[in-house]
Amino acid sequence: MDLLIPAVGLFIISFVIFVIVFLILKKFAWTPILAVLKEREGSIADSIASAERVKEEMAQMKAEHEHVLAEAKAERSKILKEAKDAKDMIIGEAKTQAQAEAKKIISEAYAAIESQKMAALTEVKNQVGNLAIEVAEKILRKELSDKSAQEGYVKELAQEIKLN
Repeated sequence: MDLLIPAVGLFIISFVIFVIVFLILKKFAWTPILAVLKEREGSIADSIASAERVKEEMAQMKAEHEHVLAEAKAERSKILKEAKDAKDMIIGEAKTQAQAEAKKIISEAYAAIESQKMAALTEVKNQVGNLAIEVAEKILRKELSDKSAQEGYVKELAQEIKLN
């Protein structure tokens, strides 16, 4: 049983050695370890704070990006609407101009047709007048005493006119 109960002297020496080792470890090991742990804790806290700032900046940048994107979409819609309005206006002006040109060409064509018609009628009238004058001239040149000779001569002239 002696082995189970330690001697008092051994206990005191063990205790003194423990206290000396404790003091040495406290001075040379724990203080630097605790300082390193505190420094590490500070850097971790700084990293967490930095990460939070970056997260907030990212959220802000995302909001700005969405705002810019919305503005770009609105601007695109505005430009497309203006382009469509300009296209419609140009098409309308082109149709109006084409209709005016068509009316002008049609009226000029009617005027040309009317002019040619009048020229043709005038020519026909002139030819009829010339024929009447020629017939009258031929009748007047030849004096006929006999009525039957006059009728025969008129028939002859009528046949000539039909042949021409």
